[in-house]
Amino acid sequence: MTDLTLPTLAFPDFQPGSVWLVGAGPGDPGLLTLLALHALRQADHIVYDALVDERILDMANPAAVKEFAGKRGGRPSPAQEDISLRLVELGRQGLRVLRLKAGDPFVFGRGGEEALALVAAGLPFRVVPGITAGLAGPAYAGIPATHRTANQAVILVTGQSAGDGPDWAALAATKAPLILYMAWRGLGGIATALMEGGLAADTAVAVICDATTPRQKVLTSTLARCAQELADSGLAPPAIIVIGTIAELHATLNWLGAASHD
Repeated sequence: MTDLTLPTLAFPDFQPGSVWLVGAGPGDPGLLTLLALHALRQADHIVYDALVDERILDMANPAAVKEFAGKRGGRPSPAQEDISLRLVELGRQGLRVLRLKAGDPFVFGRGGEEALALVAAGLPFRVVPGITAGLAGPAYAGIPATHRTANQAVILVTGQSAGDGPDWAALAATKAPLILYMAWRGLGGIATALMEGGLAADTAVAVICDATTPRQKVLTSTLARCAQELADSGLAPPAIIVIGTIAELHATLNWLGAASHD
């Protein structure tokens, strides 16, 4: 366990029989919040996601039980209902339960579903926000989510949905940059729908793989070419995809100097 000394702050008590939904951030352990670190050190049982960095788990209470509950697209994964029921079960055992999620629990992290299950079970819970990959990934690639001369809004959107999915034509009509989560497999169809909705074929696209980690790589392309170039690149998910003028700034503001594919 890494020896880190926390400043003298009045952290909330992590009470036995409660569940904390905690964001682990996008990958870089340095982006973990102090409150998340406090929770890690107090937890009795940690239920963690696939994309949580092992170095973050190393900061946990050495006596804590660590239980994997990762969900990865296209692979066998625990059902969300089963994960929620497991949190209820552990909470009812009087444990300090930490549900550790990559990014932010309430940004495409299904934290709301888990919180509703805890409410239904009458269990106390706390939400500890984390830095979401949709903002941190572009920042680590030198792409500001907002830039005064480029955009006045940005849209975070999922490439997967339990329902009918996003209305890509409506999103294209906003002309606001899009930051896509979980859109790897659907990028070709998404790009086509956005162009049919009015976005230019040469609209800038940046695909940020393994964002904020030492493995980070960035593919820059255009809306018309991005799906084919991504397929030819040899890159692999997880990835955050930025579509819009802000993606052009990667070439100038790539402060991390990570490998890029143009």
